[in-house]
Amino acid sequence: MKRLHVHVGVVDLNRSIAFYSTLFGAEPAATKPDYAKWMLDDPRVNFAISANNAHKGIEHLGIQVDDQAELAEVYGRLKAADGPVLEEGRTT
Repeated sequence: MKRLHVHVGVVDLNRSIAFYSTLFGAEPAATKPDYAKWMLDDPRVNFAISANNAHKGIEHLGIQVDDQAELAEVYGRLKAADGPVLEEGRTT
């Protein structure tokens, strides 16, 4: 099942964790000293924030898939739409 992935650069990680936890009504599924991630089902999104990059705001968007068949389907649609494709394959 596909899931939208959004990664946002933030200035203050702890303040941002508090904000997004309140907004989503959920605590992060994973945290690191410079990173937090929520795996939400409504809306179905992998939402991550980090404070270690110079860029603040939306860093990247993606579509997370469960298996190679879904990945091939998404790549095929992007290529058919003549969209930009950055093939990262087996990222975790």
